[in-house]
Amino acid sequence: MTAGAAGPDPVAEVLRRLIADRPHARVIDVGGGSGTRAVPLAQLGCRVLVVDSSADALAILHRRAAEAGVDDRVTGRQADADRLAEVVAGWSVAGDATVGDTTPGADLVLCHHVLEAVDDPAAAMAAIAAVLRPGGQVSVLVPGLLAAVLAQALAGRSSAARALLADPDGRWGADDPLRRRFTVEQLRGIFATADLEVESVLGIGVVPGVAHVGAAGSAEDEDEDRCAVEADLAVHPVAQQIAGDLLVVGRANRVAATAGAGSTAGAGPTADGAPPAR
Repeated sequence: MTAGAAGPDPVAEVLRRLIADRPHARVIDVGGGSGTRAVPLAQLGCRVLVVDSSADALAILHRRAAEAGVDDRVTGRQADADRLAEVVAGWSVAGDATVGDTTPGADLVLCHHVLEAVDDPAAAMAAIAAVLRPGGQVSVLVPGLLAAVLAQALAGRSSAARALLADPDGRWGADDPLRRRFTVEQLRGIFATADLEVESVLGIGVVPGVAHVGAAGSAEDEDEDRCAVEADLAVHPVAQQIAGDLLVVGRANRVAATAGAGSTAGAGPTADGAPPAR
């Protein structure tokens, strides 16, 4: 989920911070589709591999990359997530000669709105962890469970709200369009199983669709205040759990010292710009 055209994109801001000190970072976007995230990252200097099962989405990716003048830094591969290691091995074999970097793997892997669709989220995260360079980071975006529970309850659909809470996958029934939703606690467990250290959690869309009624000041002031409130709630440990989407950034626990001397992997910033947790 991203912010509207008139407001900031908190996910994009996080990604920019993650690669701020790694202008030539190697990024893998799992399920990256048409390149909404990949192309802007390539414009910042990253080399990006997009792995997606949709040929149509990849065609849009290539067109978008060409129009942006970064087609030399964006690669698309049609494959499912369970073939990630194979695809990445082929992409990594040559390394990046422009920066003398031949260490295989990625500095950053994006997994945005993928875990809710795969058969086994834990296995998918393990596959992602396996293609990270030592010290590499992962950005995971998933739909939050509690936001759906509240939405159903406030709409008067109490049975659906209770079903969401009771179902292990966070679904209200067979007609639910999503295969699963997540809580922060569940995501922390999935990261731990994959030997990934959670560095930050953000709630994206804690107060979506806020109506500006009866407030003093200009519309611009109201928008600024709304964005400020949203930013505060995004990092609040309780409020973030009712966000529509949950954005979790983690880091591979393998020590960076095992990477090649030319590797760009290492102690990059956390999602909020703070030094990485140790």
